[in-house]
Amino acid sequence: MEGKRQAGIRAAGFVTDGMTVGLGTGSTVYHTILKLGEMAKEGLKLRCVSTSEATTNLAESLNLTLVPMSEVEEIDITIDGADEVDRSFCGIKGGGGALLYEKLVADISRRVIWVVDRSKLVDRLGAFPLPVEIVPFSHVQLMRKLRAMGFSPRLRMAGNCPFLTDEKNYIIDLKTGFIDDPEGLHRQLKLMPGVIETGLFIAMADTVVVGSEDGAEVLESVK
Repeated sequence: MEGKRQAGIRAAGFVTDGMTVGLGTGSTVYHTILKLGEMAKEGLKLRCVSTSEATTNLAESLNLTLVPMSEVEEIDITIDGADEVDRSFCGIKGGGGALLYEKLVADISRRVIWVVDRSKLVDRLGAFPLPVEIVPFSHVQLMRKLRAMGFSPRLRMAGNCPFLTDEKNYIIDLKTGFIDDPEGLHRQLKLMPGVIETGLFIAMADTVVVGSEDGAEVLESVK
């Protein structure tokens, strides 16, 4: 937990006055949002774009200024978490169910920062189940196709009902095993009718802040 807090607080230091900031979702970026709330209370001026209802509720409780995605042409910086990050800064995201909004916000961001603890750094992606957001109408057929492809799909549940994203879609979590070609797998899945988005984030992160008990290390992507 301390590693998450250290990473979250360190990432908030990249935010400067007047920025438009994308706010990610999850237990690590939670600490970033808390810190931004403190900074705003001390006079920092910023506009925020939220990636989930949970993040919106947190930001509103801290009196952060939120603007809808429809009013934003570009975001200066987005700070988000990740479930896994490899050496090429490719990642798996979506454990919190916000992968679609997170990817849309990252896509229009000038800089994307991921905050993680050291347990999230991996040599190869795939130990963490890959979230895939899908249209509910065809989820039975998609589960059948994915099973035939050699994956072990599991429909994400919330109690006795399927988990619903903020867009009211379902999520299938895939046990892929180690992923040798993240970009290829992403394309393969995206071509399947009914698949809306995958949790594979390819070459989107510019910076990864890695927290530990002793502080945080900043890693920069070489592009």
